[in-house]
Amino acid sequence: MAEDLKLLPTREQLIHALYEAAELEHNLMCTYLYAAFSLKDGEAEGLSADEAAAVKRWRRTILDVAIEEMGHLAAVWNITAAVGGAPRFGRVNFPIDAGYLPAGIVVKLAPFNEDVLQHFIHLERPKDSTEPDGEGFHYERNFKRNPPVRRLTPMGFDYETVGEFYDTMEYALGVMTDRLGEKDLFCGDPALQLSANEIDLEGAKPVLCKKTAIQACEAIVTQGEGASAENPNSHFCRFRRIRDELTALKQKNPGFEPAFNAAVNPVLRRPPDPDGHVWIEDEAASAIVDVANASYQTMLRLLAYSYVVPGPSREKSLAVDLSIDIMKAFAMLGESAARRPSGSRTGCNAGVSFTALRDSAPLPHAESSRRFFVERMAELVKGAERLDQKDQRVARATGLLKALAARARQFEAIEDAPVAIAAAPPPVTKAKAYEVKDGVEHVVGEKVTINYTGKLCIHSRYCVTQAPRSFLANVEGPWIHPDDTEAEELAAVARNCPSGAIQYVRNDGAPGEQAPPVNLVRTLQDGPNAWRGDLRIDGKSIGYRATLCRCGASKNKPYCDGSHHDIHFEASGEPATGDKTAMLAVRDGPIEITPQIDGPLMVRGNMEIISGTGRVVARVTAARFCRCGHSQNKPFCDDTHKKVGFKSTN
Repeated sequence: MAEDLKLLPTREQLIHALYEAAELEHNLMCTYLYAAFSLKDGEAEGLSADEAAAVKRWRRTILDVAIEEMGHLAAVWNITAAVGGAPRFGRVNFPIDAGYLPAGIVVKLAPFNEDVLQHFIHLERPKDSTEPDGEGFHYERNFKRNPPVRRLTPMGFDYETVGEFYDTMEYALGVMTDRLGEKDLFCGDPALQLSANEIDLEGAKPVLCKKTAIQACEAIVTQGEGASAENPNSHFCRFRRIRDELTALKQKNPGFEPAFNAAVNPVLRRPPDPDGHVWIEDEAASAIVDVANASYQTMLRLLAYSYVVPGPSREKSLAVDLSIDIMKAFAMLGESAARRPSGSRTGCNAGVSFTALRDSAPLPHAESSRRFFVERMAELVKGAERLDQKDQRVARATGLLKALAARARQFEAIEDAPVAIAAAPPPVTKAKAYEVKDGVEHVVGEKVTINYTGKLCIHSRYCVTQAPRSFLANVEGPWIHPDDTEAEELAAVARNCPSGAIQYVRNDGAPGEQAPPVNLVRTLQDGPNAWRGDLRIDGKSIGYRATLCRCGASKNKPYCDGSHHDIHFEASGEPATGDKTAMLAVRDGPIEITPQIDGPLMVRGNMEIISGTGRVVARVTAARFCRCGHSQNKPFCDDTHKKVGFKSTN
């Protein structure tokens, strides 16, 4: 790829490319939200029962994708902060002029329809896809952005797919790391990044080194733009499933219109060039769009501010919490706008315009900024109160903004000097030996050896929360230090690892882990089954702890690999108590697990099946456990795997 790299890999160029990535993810999120807001809601808005159910699914899918784009944004912002840049929160107004982004990408606000959906599919397509763009989104001029020679001035470059763009980003990160060194490239303050302390987004993971930066890029591609066509939960595949359903419903009812005809590229004032815009002349509609836009802008201000506030801290969390909840009010106003006439254009409804601030750079970390947010939230409430409160969406949005304005007043009690949060002291004892063999990390301590199998880990985080001095989260280099926790305590923490990823060996003559006195199978909410006992799979002993897949998506079957998160698997951790609950005469002993080809887990042995909270579900000596994810009698198999075509091979 080195000879194909069109631009000099400098820090300035890298930040410039990250700014384009942020704008791209931001713009896609806005277009997805706009289409979702235009979708009709239920039979009261002219849909049949089947159509209403389908459109409800589509709205949820598109909103989920938009939320994931927000996660991609967080990943890009974190990479930017990690390399010493200030994350980019701004963008230009819609529609975006050709050439600002890659020559072939057209970005504009438009209501949901077949062409818009095809445009989304085209944007999210993998590298080898031939999916065309939607009608009305083609760029006819033969313009290319690639500079003729390498320049010191940062410039954009063209790419056919977003996945290709992130491939270049990964390569540039590698080149820069080799040139500057990891420590010098990733010199930004990690405390300024967003993390799970502030927000529950897949992309909000600290970027500390080349590995975590590239993982962030790969996660974006795997989940969204450029993912393999075989990834059923990629944005590309989810949008194609909507297209299939839309086509089937259109064949059944040619007059089916799933969305309101919201404006294409709405604006709040008469544009200098009216071509390609819709001026919202209706005063009631424009007032709603005005408050919606102001809410969106305030959300951006708060997110930007969170990146100048070190965390974890009350102030950083408050800024992020307010921004996320403001978007909920914004969505209600966006749906209301799409249902109102725009003005003089017959049959054309209004829509939120996502008007961009002239500059979205973070406000300074100071009392003045906190005062700004308190004032702005009060202004949003006043604006919302003047809207049509007979509209239920508007009324709910107004109520939410009032509650958020009251919460924002917590800024008044925050002082400039952040409250220091004590960190666990760094490890002082280096492991006696360390090696990786067959994918297992062996870390030898004075009294305890820890063996860690990464591919079994489901990130329950017992290790990093219960023994934080021995298991260091999100660090560069060695992360397991057995001698920095008392041996008995460390062994107890290891036994808490539900997946069995962490095993231990006592070097001090003390007894090692023993089989439990009661064999247990615990059903985890929206996740795997956690097993404890003398476990054997196909006759081979695997230890006393394991988490086995029940969503059907694991690439490491029969073990869980966390794929239930990726596919948004839903399964109760509290199944009903059945009629087989009589106490077993023997409660321990070996558990023989036989994964059946393209079928369930056939399990024999003394077992107590319990809910996530510990309630008894069943006591049995043999059972078939669902692992296709579709049984209506979870955790047990009901043969649905035959209907859904479950494959047990990866």
